[in-house]
Amino acid sequence: MWDKASAIVYDLLVGHEVGHALFTDNIDWTIDYPEVPKDFVNVIEDVRVERLMKKTYPGLSRTFYNGHNELNNDDFFSTKEENLDELTFIDRINLYYKIGAFHNISFNDEENEFLTRASQTETLDDVLKLAREITEFVKYKRQKVANLPTPGDGDEMDQPGGEEVETPQQN
Repeated sequence: MWDKASAIVYDLLVGHEVGHALFTDNIDWTIDYPEVPKDFVNVIEDVRVERLMKKTYPGLSRTFYNGHNELNNDDFFSTKEENLDELTFIDRINLYYKIGAFHNISFNDEENEFLTRASQTETLDDVLKLAREITEFVKYKRQKVANLPTPGDGDEMDQPGGEEVETPQQN
Protein backbone atom coordinates (compact mmCIF):
# COMPACT_ATOMS: atom_id res chain seq x y z
CA MET A 1 0.00 0.00 0.00
CA TRP A 2 2.74 2.48 0.88
CA ASP A 3 4.47 2.09 -2.48
CA LYS A 4 1.61 4.31 -3.69
CA ALA A 5 2.11 6.95 -1.02
CA SER A 6 2.77 10.41 -2.37
CA ALA A 7 5.85 12.36 -1.35
CA ILE A 8 3.79 14.43 1.10
CA VAL A 9 2.29 11.35 2.79
CA TYR A 10 5.72 9.74 2.89
CA ASP A 11 7.12 12.88 4.58
CA LEU A 12 4.23 12.83 7.06
CA LEU A 13 4.91 9.19 7.93
CA VAL A 14 8.65 9.69 8.26
CA GLY A 15 8.13 12.83 10.35
CA HIS A 16 5.75 10.94 12.60
CA GLU A 17 8.09 7.97 13.10
CA VAL A 18 11.13 10.21 13.63
CA GLY A 19 9.05 11.92 16.31
CA HIS A 20 8.63 8.60 18.09
CA ALA A 21 12.35 7.94 17.79
CA LEU A 22 13.14 11.35 19.29
CA PHE A 23 10.43 11.72 21.91
CA THR A 24 8.97 8.33 22.90
CA ASP A 25 10.80 6.73 25.80
CA ASN A 26 11.81 3.11 25.27
CA ILE A 27 10.31 1.74 28.47
CA ASP A 28 7.84 -0.99 29.36
CA TRP A 29 5.09 1.25 30.69
CA THR A 30 2.68 -1.71 30.95
CA ILE A 31 4.27 -2.66 34.29
CA ASP A 32 2.92 0.47 35.99
CA TYR A 33 -0.18 0.90 33.81
CA PRO A 34 -1.44 -2.65 33.05
CA GLU A 35 -5.09 -1.55 32.98
CA VAL A 36 -4.57 1.02 30.24
CA PRO A 37 -5.22 -0.20 26.69
CA LYS A 38 -2.17 0.17 24.46
CA ASP A 39 -4.33 1.87 21.84
CA PHE A 40 -5.22 4.64 24.31
CA VAL A 41 -1.54 5.30 25.00
CA ASN A 42 -0.73 5.18 21.28
CA VAL A 43 -3.39 7.75 20.39
CA ILE A 44 -2.36 10.22 23.11
CA GLU A 45 1.35 9.65 22.40
CA ASP A 46 0.75 10.33 18.69
CA VAL A 47 -0.86 13.66 19.63
CA ARG A 48 2.17 14.57 21.76
CA VAL A 49 4.77 13.39 19.23
CA GLU A 50 3.22 15.23 16.29
CA ARG A 51 2.87 18.43 18.33
CA LEU A 52 6.51 18.22 19.45
CA MET A 53 7.68 17.54 15.90
CA LYS A 54 5.80 20.59 14.59
CA LYS A 55 7.25 22.67 17.42
CA THR A 56 10.80 21.42 16.81
CA TYR A 57 10.56 21.50 13.01
CA PRO A 58 7.99 24.19 12.12
CA GLY A 59 8.04 23.28 8.42
CA LEU A 60 6.42 19.96 9.30
CA SER A 61 3.14 21.71 10.22
CA ARG A 62 2.26 22.13 6.55
CA THR A 63 3.50 18.61 5.75
CA PHE A 64 1.35 17.07 8.48
CA TYR A 65 -1.71 19.11 7.43
CA ASN A 66 -1.35 18.27 3.74
CA GLY A 67 -0.50 14.62 4.41
CA HIS A 68 -3.49 14.13 6.70
CA ASN A 69 -5.68 15.91 4.15
CA GLU A 70 -4.52 13.52 1.43
CA LEU A 71 -5.08 10.49 3.68
CA ASN A 72 -8.54 11.85 4.50
CA ASN A 73 -9.37 12.36 0.81
CA ASP A 74 -8.19 8.81 0.07
CA ASP A 75 -10.40 7.55 2.96
CA PHE A 76 -7.37 5.99 4.63
CA PHE A 77 -9.15 6.14 7.99
CA SER A 78 -12.34 4.54 6.57
CA THR A 79 -14.54 7.43 7.67
CA LYS A 80 -16.55 8.27 4.53
CA GLU A 81 -19.42 5.96 5.50
CA GLU A 82 -19.13 6.62 9.24
CA ASN A 83 -20.90 9.05 11.51
CA LEU A 84 -17.77 10.24 13.34
CA ASP A 85 -19.83 11.38 16.32
CA GLU A 86 -20.82 7.76 16.97
CA LEU A 87 -17.26 6.42 17.15
CA THR A 88 -15.66 5.59 20.47
CA PHE A 89 -14.17 8.44 22.44
CA ILE A 90 -10.57 7.36 21.82
CA ASP A 91 -11.23 6.96 18.08
CA ARG A 92 -12.71 10.46 17.96
CA ILE A 93 -9.63 11.85 19.73
CA ASN A 94 -7.41 10.04 17.21
CA LEU A 95 -9.33 11.36 14.22
CA TYR A 96 -9.68 14.86 15.65
CA TYR A 97 -5.91 15.26 15.82
CA LYS A 98 -5.31 13.66 12.42
CA ILE A 99 -8.20 14.79 10.23
CA GLY A 100 -10.26 17.02 12.50
CA ALA A 101 -9.42 20.01 10.33
CA PHE A 102 -11.55 18.42 7.61
CA HIS A 103 -14.47 17.17 9.75
CA ASN A 104 -16.63 18.52 12.53
CA ILE A 105 -16.22 15.91 15.26
CA SER A 106 -18.40 16.42 18.33
CA PHE A 107 -17.23 16.22 21.93
CA ASN A 108 -19.18 17.02 25.08
CA ASP A 109 -17.74 19.31 27.77
CA GLU A 110 -16.15 16.47 29.76
CA GLU A 111 -14.58 15.04 26.63
CA ASN A 112 -13.32 18.47 25.53
CA GLU A 113 -11.31 18.70 28.74
CA PHE A 114 -9.50 15.47 27.87
CA LEU A 115 -9.04 16.65 24.29
CA THR A 116 -7.39 19.85 25.49
CA ARG A 117 -5.21 18.00 27.97
CA ALA A 118 -4.05 15.60 25.25
CA SER A 119 -2.71 18.58 23.31
CA GLN A 120 -0.78 19.75 26.38
CA THR A 121 1.11 16.57 27.26
CA GLU A 122 4.86 17.16 27.48
CA THR A 123 6.26 13.81 28.62
CA LEU A 124 5.45 10.15 28.17
CA ASP A 125 4.54 10.12 31.86
CA ASP A 126 1.93 12.84 31.13
CA VAL A 127 0.59 10.65 28.31
CA LEU A 128 0.38 7.58 30.54
CA LYS A 129 -1.42 9.44 33.33
CA LEU A 130 -3.91 10.96 30.89
CA ALA A 131 -4.49 7.60 29.18
CA ARG A 132 -5.23 6.10 32.60
CA GLU A 133 -7.72 8.88 33.34
CA ILE A 134 -9.41 8.40 29.97
CA THR A 135 -9.61 4.66 30.67
CA GLU A 136 -11.34 5.37 33.99
CA PHE A 137 -13.64 7.92 32.35
CA VAL A 138 -14.69 5.44 29.67
CA LYS A 139 -15.26 2.70 32.26
CA TYR A 140 -17.36 5.09 34.35
CA LYS A 141 -19.46 6.10 31.34
CA ARG A 142 -19.91 2.46 30.31
CA GLN A 143 -20.96 1.50 33.85
CA LYS A 144 -23.33 4.45 34.05
CA VAL A 145 -25.04 3.35 30.83
CA ALA A 146 -25.19 -0.28 31.98
CA ASN A 147 -27.00 0.73 35.18
CA LEU A 148 -29.74 2.71 33.44
CA PRO A 149 -33.17 1.13 33.17
CA THR A 150 -33.93 -0.63 29.91
CA PRO A 151 -36.88 0.38 27.69
CA GLY A 152 -40.09 -1.00 29.09
CA ASP A 153 -39.02 -0.53 32.70
CA GLY A 154 -41.35 2.45 32.84
CA ASP A 155 -38.54 5.01 32.84
CA GLU A 156 -37.83 5.73 29.16
CA MET A 157 -37.01 9.38 29.96
CA ASP A 158 -33.66 8.33 31.40
CA GLN A 159 -32.39 6.32 28.42
CA PRO A 160 -28.87 7.08 27.20
CA GLY A 161 -28.37 9.08 24.05
CA GLY A 162 -25.84 6.82 22.42
CA GLU A 163 -23.22 6.32 25.12
CA GLU A 164 -20.31 4.37 23.76
CA VAL A 165 -18.41 1.27 24.64
CA GLU A 166 -14.70 1.55 23.90
CA THR A 167 -13.20 -0.80 21.37
CA PRO A 168 -10.58 1.32 19.64
CA GLN A 169 -9.99 0.94 15.94
CA GLN A 170 -6.45 1.00 14.62
CA ASN A 171 -5.11 3.61 12.16
